[in-house]
Amino acid sequence: MKPAAAAASLTLTVVLVAAGTALAPQAVADGNPPPSAGNPSPTAPVRIDPASPNLKLPEGSTLAPPKVLDIVSVTDESSVAASQPEQRQETSNTTVTYALQSEVAFAKDSATLSPSVTSRIRAIAEDINARHVTSPIRVFGFTDNLGSSEHGAALSKQRAQAVYQVLATELSSAGDASHTFQVRGYGEDYPIADNSTESGRQQNRRVEITFTPPAA
Repeated sequence: MKPAAAAASLTLTVVLVAAGTALAPQAVADGNPPPSAGNPSPTAPVRIDPASPNLKLPEGSTLAPPKVLDIVSVTDESSVAASQPEQRQETSNTTVTYALQSEVAFAKDSATLSPSVTSRIRAIAEDINARHVTSPIRVFGFTDNLGSSEHGAALSKQRAQAVYQVLATELSSAGDASHTFQVRGYGEDYPIADNSTESGRQQNRRVEITFTPPAA
């Protein structure tokens, strides 16, 4: 995303009111990247020479103490094809992310949700309720790098808002209207796959719903 597009893309923090009433969004700044953010430009792995002297510890050195890394598990559900799952769930030690594939959720170059996706968003709302989430819920949209960055930023934000509207309604219908949301379109920024192939671009066209469950 170009600097001008990034500046124009705002995060919406929304507190829901009773079902059937209008939503009153309030814009706030949000400079944090999405939890699933990959490298801006994915590259091939760096070749390592196992015989390189730079890989050897200096005389008298010791290894750093071990530490637990953030473990991530990824599940693809109801796959249309191996490279194009309808929904991907990524769970780490701290966050849960649901990624909806844009090809399934929207028509080409459209921000109108397909009716079949509503049930998936309802299931995500049920999971949020079951986990008793109180932290802000992020709904972030992403596109591939085809077309202008300005168009990608606008379309990704419109798609994120469409998903947010359904998610907010489902949570409100379940009797939980107190959630706070961050809604943003990142356009072509933060790809998770290689944009030089159609398979990679399909994975990059997505809307992510991310939340942090309370600590056990």
